[in-house]
Amino acid sequence: MLRYARLYACFVRFSFSRAMEFRMDFFFRIGMDALWYFVNLAFFWVLYRHTASLGGWGYDQVLVFVGGVFFVDALHMTIFSNNLWWLPITINKGDLDYYLVRPVSSLFFLSLRDFAANSFVNLFMALGVLAWTLAHFPEPLGALPVTLYIAMLFLGLFLYYVLHMLFLIPSFWMHTGGGLREIFYALEPYATRPHGVFRGWVRRILVSLLPFALIMSFPAQALLEDLALPVLAHMAGATAAAFLLMLWLWRRGLRAYVSASS
Repeated sequence: MLRYARLYACFVRFSFSRAMEFRMDFFFRIGMDALWYFVNLAFFWVLYRHTASLGGWGYDQVLVFVGGVFFVDALHMTIFSNNLWWLPITINKGDLDYYLVRPVSSLFFLSLRDFAANSFVNLFMALGVLAWTLAHFPEPLGALPVTLYIAMLFLGLFLYYVLHMLFLIPSFWMHTGGGLREIFYALEPYATRPHGVFRGWVRRILVSLLPFALIMSFPAQALLEDLALPVLAHMAGATAAAFLLMLWLWRRGLRAYVSASS
């Protein structure tokens, strides 16, 4: 475990060093994410000028949810996003060979080798928004519920990564993973909207088969609706099942992989 921690520290140092070589790109990406935060806040502000409730949540409740969305998205962009973007390309070009021969887990290396320094800066903006929404909530939330909420956001981050991987691993059997990646990006917005706005079979799918609603809505629901234990149990069970499925598919994919030297 210590060896992996030292290796990840090297990833982080190298990523910051490389980011500083292209400073215009570094600051442009920070500005792009800041604009995304502003657009999302403005979106919900406009909606609540025309309604008092959205999926059973008032404006202050949705702001807490949005703060969680920003936090999880910034973490995913910082830790996983760049790596997962290149994964199908690495598989299809046969470049996976370089990672399979290293004396560390190939899944660890491919998932974490690129640390997005610009998104790390944006993470502080996301943390600021999250802290502001929690501090300005009209009712006292309590230290324990807020701590559980933050912990569930980290669980949501892991589920986010697992779901993303599940749409990329089929690249082992396909000419390109671009199509499935685009499907993932099309489904991704369902995670950034309160799951209460969905009804019927769509909602059931989003909390079970394709559990995008669990990533950010369930932590907020546990905090705002005092449903911590049942919501946490549901979320933990779905995450564990998705993770085991991902590991099984990854191992099957490695067996099916045709290297560049074959």
